[in-house]
Amino acid sequence: MRHILTLLTGMVFGTGIAVSGMANPAKVLNFFDVAGTWDPSLAFVMGGALIVTLIGYRWVFRRAMPVYEPSFDLPTNRSFDRRLIGGSAIFGVGWGLAGFCPGGALPALGTMNAQVILFVAALIAGMLATRSVLKWQASADRLHQHST
Repeated sequence: MRHILTLLTGMVFGTGIAVSGMANPAKVLNFFDVAGTWDPSLAFVMGGALIVTLIGYRWVFRRAMPVYEPSFDLPTNRSFDRRLIGGSAIFGVGWGLAGFCPGGALPALGTMNAQVILFVAALIAGMLATRSVLKWQASADRLHQHST
């Protein structure tokens, strides 16, 4: 049942992305083009998502626990560090250059558009590269701790 609900959630999200036009990179890029062909619709999509999220979180957190998990899995780290700020900056630059964010690109994969496929491939490569760098950094830190 949990997998069916996950699938349905993904389908609702993908449908929302498609219906709102956010799977079209030109629409997203026009949001960032404030001096030219500015299109404010992305702000309305984000605002609508924020309202639904605020209401949904208030409703869900009235429960003692999730339906299919023993507890809520919430982030505990609330600090702003180099990794968070750097990752956010890279995400924003990539979104502004490509016109896709991961949430909009995954539903757009169904179009089989070469730009979408290339973006998702670059996204996966970036995730794998980040994982490798973090593993290397952790092993270098352990080696440094043992040598001191």
